[in-house]
Amino acid sequence: MLYLLYGPDELARSEALIALRARLPPDVATLNSTTFDGRKLKFETLVSACEALPFLADRRLVIVYDALKHLQAGKERDALRAYLERVPPTCDLVFVETEDVDKRNTCFTYLKKAGQVSEFQPRTGVDLLHWLQARAQALQVRLDSAAAQLLVDYVGNESRMLATELDKLASYVGQKGRITTAVVDLLVQDAQEQNLFAFIDDLSLRRGAAALRGVRALLADGQAAPYILFMLARQVRILLCVQELATQHRHAEDIAAQLKQKPFVIRKALAQIRNYQRNELERFHDRLIEYDQAIKTGRIQAEVALDLLVMEIGAEERHKGS
Repeated sequence: MLYLLYGPDELARSEALIALRARLPPDVATLNSTTFDGRKLKFETLVSACEALPFLADRRLVIVYDALKHLQAGKERDALRAYLERVPPTCDLVFVETEDVDKRNTCFTYLKKAGQVSEFQPRTGVDLLHWLQARAQALQVRLDSAAAQLLVDYVGNESRMLATELDKLASYVGQKGRITTAVVDLLVQDAQEQNLFAFIDDLSLRRGAAALRGVRALLADGQAAPYILFMLARQVRILLCVQELATQHRHAEDIAAQLKQKPFVIRKALAQIRNYQRNELERFHDRLIEYDQAIKTGRIQAEVALDLLVMEIGAEERHKGS
C-alpha cells in the first residue's frame, strides 16, 4: 500500500504514522520497518528496502521523509514514479512531507490516484476547540470552553504545543478533574513572563508609575535589562504593524495569522494602539534604537537606559494629562 502524509501539522502527521507502525506485530516491528531521509536516499536503496521480505510478519513498513520535496524533476523522479506501480504488496511505502507538496509533481498525482493521501493543516476556530475537547476527554478530564479558548489564546494553534500544555493541565487536575481558566492562567504562563508582559502592558498603556515599579521588580527578580529592552522593541514593532493593518479593518485573527503572532497578543495590541498616534510609536521605536546603540558603544548602562525610557514615557503621560 502507498501512503502520503503531508502538511505543517507535525503532531497530526506523527500520530498518523504511529497508527501505521502499530499495525506491525510489536515483537518484530523494529525488524520490519525502515526509515530514510529523502534528501540523501538513493533510488536503489529504496527499492531494496521495499522488496525485502517481511520477517515473521505479513508486511514491511518503509518510511521516507521529504523525498518529494527534494527530488529533482528528470531521471530520478521518473524512476520513482515508475517504481510506485511495482511496489510489492508486502510493503507499505509511506512518504512523509513536513510541508505542503507540489501537486503538479507526477509522484503526487499517482499517489493521489493509487494510494492513501492525507493532508494535515493546522486546525483553527471551532475545529481546533473541538479537537482540544476530544483530547481532554481522552485524558479523562473536563475542559471548560472558556479554558480551551484561553489555552489557544496563550499557545496559538500549534498542535504539539497545545497537546503538551493540555497533558500538563490534565496531570495537575487529575482524572475526572476540571480544567478552568484559573488553572490555565496558573500553569501555562510562567510567572516571570507574566510580570514582563504586565510591565510592557503598563508602558504601552502609558501607566508610567506602574511601569517604573514593574521594571524595578523585574530587575530585582533577575531579568536582564537588555532582554527587557529587546522585548519592548519587539512589542513596539508589533504595535506599529497592528496599527497599520487595523486601518484596513482587518480582524484580530487575520492580523495574528499575517504577523505570525498569537491571537491574544494581537487583541492586546489593538487595545494598546488606541493610546498612540503613528508618529508617537515611531518616535518610541527611534528612542529604543538610540538607547540600543548607546548601550552597545558603552555610553550608557542598560539598566539606566531602561529607567530613562520608562521615565520618558511617564513624562509624556503627565504632559498629556495636564
